[in-house]
Amino acid sequence: MSFVLARRAERMNPSVIREILKVTERPGIVSLAGGLPSPDSFPVEAMRAACERVLRDTPREALQYAASEGFGPLREWVAAQLGERGLTVEAAQVLITTGSQQGLDLVGKVLIDAGSGVAVERPTYLGALQAFAPYEPEVVSLECDDDGPLPEALAAARGARFLYLLPNFQNPSGRCMSAARREVLAEAAQAMALPIVEDNPYGDLWFDAEPPPPLAVRAPGNTVYLGSFSKVLAPGLRLGYVVAPRALFPKLLQAKQAADLHTPGFNQRVVHEVIRDGFLSEHVPTVRARYQRHRDAMRDALQRHLPAGCRWNVPSGGMFFWLELPEGIDATAMLPKAVERGMAYVPGAAFFANHARANTLRLSFVTVPPEEIGRGVALLAETLAQALKEKA
Repeated sequence: MSFVLARRAERMNPSVIREILKVTERPGIVSLAGGLPSPDSFPVEAMRAACERVLRDTPREALQYAASEGFGPLREWVAAQLGERGLTVEAAQVLITTGSQQGLDLVGKVLIDAGSGVAVERPTYLGALQAFAPYEPEVVSLECDDDGPLPEALAAARGARFLYLLPNFQNPSGRCMSAARREVLAEAAQAMALPIVEDNPYGDLWFDAEPPPPLAVRAPGNTVYLGSFSKVLAPGLRLGYVVAPRALFPKLLQAKQAADLHTPGFNQRVVHEVIRDGFLSEHVPTVRARYQRHRDAMRDALQRHLPAGCRWNVPSGGMFFWLELPEGIDATAMLPKAVERGMAYVPGAAFFANHARANTLRLSFVTVPPEEIGRGVALLAETLAQALKEKA
């Protein structure tokens, strides 16, 4: 090849999850791998009607180039919704992005230099590690418990460009950070002059109780907040947003202009048409109820099938269970055998920036019907039993 790759390209790697999803396209595979919303939750009729109204009322505007900041009424809607959660922002601080994944890339592009520190949870979202990697950070993994990063671990992040957190039903662990832990971390980070990047794609998917207010409420000038419409509407729209302090916003905007000029204006107008009159207040509870049934089915299946020595917590929202298998079991090595039996999962090692724990894996419970969840977990248990037998 005559092309010479940039150094940053060497740090780009394919998504482990995307590669696994290719395998799971085989007929008969019970895939508990992909973190995909249930297509049964997509509001197809509301979207169809909104598309018709947008093309009837504002066709030229919807199909033309648009402002890089985003569709004004949609930015105002986001600011108003965050205000109801206690986070006071202005629409001028809201940048509409092509999925919240783009928000992570923009943050990395604007804030990371080669060799600069970035602090993350252990484990953390694989897509964030992929987004940050081309900018060549030194990633610092903070020790966590079931409540998120340990306050005493924050000392290791001193001097980092930012601390990346998913406080609500984290991907992959499913944990939800308590109000007390949020307060401690927000105050400590502010005292250390450590900015926080708060990613919240799952916060609306609570089952038992609404999560505490965002960390950004406690430290608005020290936090970049990311949100998404993928989990409450549909991921195919590729629509998210970044809320940034005023001093940082212009640079994020310039980075977006260089990346794609603007997020598709038609999509923005359609989504605003759907949600502007309170549609989500009726729609999201139906998604929660559906996902809670699936969560319960996986909880019951894990209790029924998995042997002693396995550990998991039951998530109070979101889309994932995080499993710790008996010591000495390598979930990556076990995956091909699970696929042979007819099920798939995501090995946990991919979610660690460093010092990966080989005996971990992630299961998604929202895409597969409850009866298939039980079959998939039973197949996982059979695969694990064989691995334990071979190890003995």
